[in-house]
Amino acid sequence: MSSEETINEVLKAENPEKIMEKMEPFRKMMLQYHCASMEVETKIRVLNEEFKNNFQRNPIETIKSRIKTPFAIVEKMKRKGLELTLENIEENLTDIAGIRVICSFPEDIYNVAQMIEKQDDIRIIKRKDYIQNPKPNGYRSLHLILEVPVFFTEGKKMMKVEVQFRTIAMDFWASLEHKLAYKKDVENYDSISRELKNCAEITSSLDYRMQEIRNQIEQKIE
Repeated sequence: MSSEETINEVLKAENPEKIMEKMEPFRKMMLQYHCASMEVETKIRVLNEEFKNNFQRNPIETIKSRIKTPFAIVEKMKRKGLELTLENIEENLTDIAGIRVICSFPEDIYNVAQMIEKQDDIRIIKRKDYIQNPKPNGYRSLHLILEVPVFFTEGKKMMKVEVQFRTIAMDFWASLEHKLAYKKDVENYDSISRELKNCAEITSSLDYRMQEIRNQIEQKIE
């Protein structure tokens, strides 16, 4: 049985994610995504250090990276109604490798994103600005889907990586909202959702007020 025939049997299995973890082609693909994540994270850390050298401050507070689990990959492919093949996974999922960049202020988000977009070895596949255009529930973040070259022993391969930019306040809000999203049976769900949306407006206002205070301080220093 070929590797493609094997992976096509995964959806019929009781624990498909466990089978995928044991498959050599799948493990190789996941390693490639891990390497792509490392490549992009290194680029972002270099930009942060350069920014610090030029402006005497770090625009980035923290950088977090993650690789989608086999279970999450299987579930997302099911939701999309797609046949579970390696080719389909690579072609249709853009967030297997994910990096979250937490910045101090909204202005920093756009500065760092712009620096990434200017790199000539990175191709921007998609840009979603949920800061200027928040989701209906109040979610705010800037998403970039990148394609970056990664060099392996077999040659160069273009890999997709999703980068999410948030301020500290945006990330705090998103963490709480994420917990609510998986608890639909919570009492007063609708009223809590409305309150969360109000909080999103408050945190956004706070972000820009703090940014203005920082700008005033820097002007006085100059």
